[in-house]
Amino acid sequence: MQRQPFFYDITLRDGNQSLKKPWNTLEKEIIFKHLTEFGVQGIEVGFAAASDMDYEACSYLSGIAPNNTVISALARCTQNDIIKAAQSIQAAKKRRIHTFIAMSPFNMQYVLNKSPLEVKNQAIEAVKFAKSTIGADGEVQFSVEHFGDCHENIDFVIESLKEVVRAGATIINLPNTVERTRPKLFINLVEKVYNALPKDIIISVHNHNDLGMATAVTVESYFAGAIQLECALNGLGERAGNTNMYEVAVALHNSGVIVPLNLSKIYELALTVSDMSGVAIYEKAPLIGPDALAHRSGIHQDGAVKTKDMEKGAYRPIHPSLIGRKDDEKLGFTSQSGKTAIFEIITEAGYPISIQEAQRLAPIAKETAEKIGELSTRNILDIYYNNILNVKGAFRLSNIEKISEDNIKLNFFFNDKEYNIEISGNGPVDACIKAIQKAGFNCEFLNYEQKALNMGSDAAAMTIMYFKAPNGQTIISRACDESTVKANIKAIFNGLNIIYNIG
Repeated sequence: MQRQPFFYDITLRDGNQSLKKPWNTLEKEIIFKHLTEFGVQGIEVGFAAASDMDYEACSYLSGIAPNNTVISALARCTQNDIIKAAQSIQAAKKRRIHTFIAMSPFNMQYVLNKSPLEVKNQAIEAVKFAKSTIGADGEVQFSVEHFGDCHENIDFVIESLKEVVRAGATIINLPNTVERTRPKLFINLVEKVYNALPKDIIISVHNHNDLGMATAVTVESYFAGAIQLECALNGLGERAGNTNMYEVAVALHNSGVIVPLNLSKIYELALTVSDMSGVAIYEKAPLIGPDALAHRSGIHQDGAVKTKDMEKGAYRPIHPSLIGRKDDEKLGFTSQSGKTAIFEIITEAGYPISIQEAQRLAPIAKETAEKIGELSTRNILDIYYNNILNVKGAFRLSNIEKISEDNIKLNFFFNDKEYNIEISGNGPVDACIKAIQKAGFNCEFLNYEQKALNMGSDAAAMTIMYFKAPNGQTIISRACDESTVKANIKAIFNGLNIIYNIG
């Protein structure tokens, strides 16, 4: 039976320390309250010994923390840091001191300038002191900084961790402090530690995103035994950031794991954090980016439209509503797009169009997109107006005059030749069709319909005409005008230009 993942947020400590302008206590409070509403089970509120501002924030936030939320403060393996951490969070119901030291060969030699035995002893003594300081009802978490670089001395690390656990640590955190290697190699190390320690010890991972694989490493570490997942909102953190909490939560959700977070808060939370941190959400950011729901490939657009009302979409990992996104999949038109995008964009804008008409517009739009890039809705509508409602071609209506109830006089041009024809018919549409046929043009009219349409003060009526082209194809033409009669006649001439334009 899978244990429930424990989401431990590091935005207020690891994320905050990476900001160009770190948050003050009031700003941290805003994020803190969002985190509790989001449902994270543990929050690292700061590094109390780092500054008076950090100590103040830790102290204040621990005083307003919900009773069911673990509140943690960071401390190096020194007595002063540990005392400061314990004092800063004493108001919290669930308290935790998080202490750490590096155990990778490289860092022990070149950064700490200590032997492995010295490092091990310092870790053990720090955990003992932290446990005695935090008290019986508090917890101690120990982190092996640079654990991801401990491939060659993993046996030493495991033996050290066994003693650290005996000293009082109940949470062992394994950070990929700098991401340098394949996820599988890191996960192998996590599995070794998990298998070596007592099963009542919580294994945790804390992954940085230097190579862009922090989410994958964190998700797979959970399935390798790491129950506590240290993540940051919006992936904030040093260099390329920390594991993004949203991505991990949704990935586990998609894997059938019960995620104890209010996922519907994600999108709103992401926008808030971006605004407060000054770190923009890049357009291709998974789940929360402006382009995360965009499709520009014609194949993708077709699949997206066919499955847009389904819980599982052809080209999206989740339904947007899962993370509180009110917007849905959007189609952008580029030279790679097709008729589906044309149809959806124009329909979404409130204008009638058929798939056949969209197919006719697609090459025109592609040609335009090749020159200027992605087309805006306004660009697409301009193409619609010019090629659906006002089709350019050899035919040009000059004037129509009603002579009597059944007689009309039609004046039009075909290329440079002018025609003036007076004819009778069963209404203006019938008379106009007969006049065009009398002039010698093939015009097989099938049917027409009219709709009231609010497309601006100049167009209150739309006529839809159906013709049979010489090649047997059914042609649809449209036109708008305040006058129903004029809309009818314009639609006829639009239809003629479509027929003659396609040969």
